[in-house]
Amino acid sequence: MHPKPEIIKKSYSGSGKLQDKTALITGGDSGIGRSIAVHFAREGADIAIVYLNEDQDARKTKEMVENENRKCLLLAGDIRSEEFCQEIVEACVKEFGKLNILINNAGMQFPQDSLEEITAEQLRKTFETNIYPDFLITKAALKHLKEGDVIINTTSVTAYRGSPHLLDYSSSKGAIVSFTRSLSENLAKKKSGLMQLPRVPSGRR
Repeated sequence: MHPKPEIIKKSYSGSGKLQDKTALITGGDSGIGRSIAVHFAREGADIAIVYLNEDQDARKTKEMVENENRKCLLLAGDIRSEEFCQEIVEACVKEFGKLNILINNAGMQFPQDSLEEITAEQLRKTFETNIYPDFLITKAALKHLKEGDVIINTTSVTAYRGSPHLLDYSSSKGAIVSFTRSLSENLAKKKSGLMQLPRVPSGRR
């Protein structure tokens, strides 16, 4: 990628905001997910990273987290599987004894010039990767989250402004917006936090 992304500024100084918290991050091997992992580690959190098959990227992120003197657990697998979604939550809790922050960040896109080019298989894969896991992982995580813990769902600017080349992707990101708003109302009485962060698409995440 040019210019090369800056994962974390050298001048950024952590202040213990997340000291001894545990964060589970899907798509944490690279890009925004990697940056979140390293920033959270600098703030004192231990990290569990979920990724598909990018072992080299994941190991690099793990190294960066450990350079911040925090622990990092790597969890490789397909988040389109409900069983795997349950397994990663339990693996995180088993390793660190708790889960305080869930970040549903993973996603993918397949740019096409027209609706006619989007196959049923592509449509299914986009939604099964971008929105289904948000439901499945969050469902598995809720029993471990306590008052003050947080769920963060990353969406995209395309959910609001649309994209002529990313019809299925932008639609799935719009679904994340609706899911987040509805979930926040559903969980309000439990006093757990939930945030929604827009983002600009930049390939598979």
